[in-house]
Amino acid sequence: MKRYLILTILLFNFAAKAQLNIKPNHSGISYQGRVVVNSDSASIYWPGSSISLNFKGASVDAKLKSAKEDAYFYVIVDDSIRTKIEILKDKPTQLYRLVSNLDDKQHRLTLFKLSNSTSANKFYGFILSGEAKVLKTSKLPTRRIEFYGNSITAGHGVDTPTEQKDSGEPKYFNNYYTYAAITARHFNAQYYNTSRSGIGVMVSWFAETMSETYNRINPLDSTNRWDFNKYQPQVIVVNLFQNDAWLVNNPSNPQFKARFGARKPNEEFIVNSYKSFIAKLENVIQKQLLYVH
Repeated sequence: MKRYLILTILLFNFAAKAQLNIKPNHSGISYQGRVVVNSDSASIYWPGSSISLNFKGASVDAKLKSAKEDAYFYVIVDDSIRTKIEILKDKPTQLYRLVSNLDDKQHRLTLFKLSNSTSANKFYGFILSGEAKVLKTSKLPTRRIEFYGNSITAGHGVDTPTEQKDSGEPKYFNNYYTYAAITARHFNAQYYNTSRSGIGVMVSWFAETMSETYNRINPLDSTNRWDFNKYQPQVIVVNLFQNDAWLVNNPSNPQFKARFGARKPNEEFIVNSYKSFIAKLENVIQKQLLYVH
């Protein structure tokens, strides 16, 4: 009887050591993008945002939930894309297996947000198994770049099958393969992407414009402001006005009516709207910048 009891205790101790819970605010986790981190969760909104961890261990799970929209993330291990995970909006908070059967050596894992959204994707931490250990975070690149854009910067339709018409479904977004993310990787730069499909400077296909949301964490919450002191880019790329160009010629559109009434904006108004947006960026970014328009 005592032998069985001793064996049970040994097995319990082994199981306890075989799993390591890493909270979102752990010093070993690094984030890129406008992510809000608390002790129990991290909230992610904008495409291209990422969560990274250096570790040793056999497998990694993540506890995740998407509030109102389906969300998609790449799981990248040691700079290699391993899988694409789907977080459905109607699912409760749950564990997602990110990677397993890893070699007993140092690894770097990144969760990279592919999809466009206006509601929070919640991250509640990692769970490592095996002889698990969190390692020191990697030094961030010294180059810093940020993109402000619409659908092509967000990744709209990148993964749409060739035989299918263009689609704005979340599953077809892929920010990782946009010109923005590719450029950041090419120059080994920190990457922040503030983009939303359908958005404009003066008018969008929905109520909000980039002139109103450029300084937000949550695109739909005007009180949820981003602290620009947390990230000062050296290069800002602005790729906007495609949606404005469509909508200023569509007087029957509800957003046209809401913004302009019955009269199309003239050239001076359009130019001044763009100048005003750039001035807002200059006001919050304190260091010398290179603009690419």
